[in-house]
Amino acid sequence: MGMPLGLTVNMAKYVMTQRIRGNKHYPLVLMLEPTELCNLTCTGCGKIRQAEEIHGKRLSAEECFQAIDECGAPVVSIAGGEPLTHPEFDVIVKGMLARNKLTLLCTNGILINRALKKLEPDPRFSFVFHLDGPREHHDLMVERKGVYDIVIEGIKKAKERGFRVTTNTTLYKGVDPEGVGKVLQLLMELGVDNCIVSPAFTYEEVGSALDSRIFMRRREATETFRRVVEAAGPKIRYYDTPMFFDFLMGKRNMHCTPWGNPTRDPLGWKGPCYLLTDAHYEKFSDMMENTDWDEFGYGDNPRCASCMMHSGYEASGVSTISPVDAFRVIRWMFAS
Repeated sequence: MGMPLGLTVNMAKYVMTQRIRGNKHYPLVLMLEPTELCNLTCTGCGKIRQAEEIHGKRLSAEECFQAIDECGAPVVSIAGGEPLTHPEFDVIVKGMLARNKLTLLCTNGILINRALKKLEPDPRFSFVFHLDGPREHHDLMVERKGVYDIVIEGIKKAKERGFRVTTNTTLYKGVDPEGVGKVLQLLMELGVDNCIVSPAFTYEEVGSALDSRIFMRRREATETFRRVVEAAGPKIRYYDTPMFFDFLMGKRNMHCTPWGNPTRDPLGWKGPCYLLTDAHYEKFSDMMENTDWDEFGYGDNPRCASCMMHSGYEASGVSTISPVDAFRVIRWMFAS
C-alpha cells in the first residue's frame, strides 16, 4: 500500500484504542458523498438512479467537516456522484487534510484538469480513478466512448504533478480477466501507487432487470478475481488489505461489518450501509444506535447474498485481526 509513517501509526492507535475500550461498532472510513450529481450514466451505478430529490441537493463544505468530526473515522473517501462537479471540492479536500485525515477523492477522470488546478500534492491525499478494465469494456460500462483514454491521460497528468494515484476496478459479469490483468500491469508502468479491485456492487436502485446480466454471484466473483490476479502477475501494488484479498480469493470467510464505512450523503447518514438504504438519520449517533446490525450480512439478509464490497469487508479483516494478520498488514502498509 505505502503510507506515510505518521498516518500508519495514527490508524493503528485508533484501532487499538477502540479495541481497548471494548467498542464493537466503530467507523474506519467515512464514505462522504457531497453530491450525487454525475457527468456519466454508468450501467451498474445506483447513485444516478436515485430520486431527483437527492440529485438536487449537496452538502456544504462545513457539513462535510461536521460529518468527519462527528464520526471520527481516520480515513475519508470523497465520492458521489462525481465529487469534482461540487463547487467546493477543493475546500473539502483541504479541510480533511487540515484534520490529518487520510483523504481519497474518487473520480471518473473527466474533470481532472479542474482538480489539478486547485489542489497540491500531499502524502495524505490520493486521487482514485475509476477504471473498470480494457478500453472497450470500460467505455461500455460508463456508457460513453473515449472515457478510458481520458482516464489514462488524467493518471499521467496527476503523476507528473506529483500526486498519489490509486485506481478502482469494479469487476462486472462478462469482463475479460486477462484483459483486466494487462490493464493493471499498464497502471504499474504509469506509476500508479495502488490498485483497488473488487466485484461490482449490487445496488438496490439498479433493479432486477440488470441484476443477473451484470452482477456476479459469489462463486463467479471469486473465480474471476483469481483469474485477474493470475493474469496480472506478482508485481501489482494492491490497495486491498491482505485479509480482504484472501476473502476475494476464496481463502477466508468473513462476516460483513456494515458500520465500518458509514455513508453521509445530502439526505443525512445513510443506513444501514453504502448499498442498502432503509433510512436516513440526522446524526451519526442515531444511525449507529438505531440500526440492528445483526440483521445485515451474508446469511442474515437475502439482500446481502451477493455482496463482497470492500466497504463491508475491509473493516471485517481489521476488526478481527490476528497477530499473523497484523504482521501482514504492517508489511502491506509500508510496501512501496
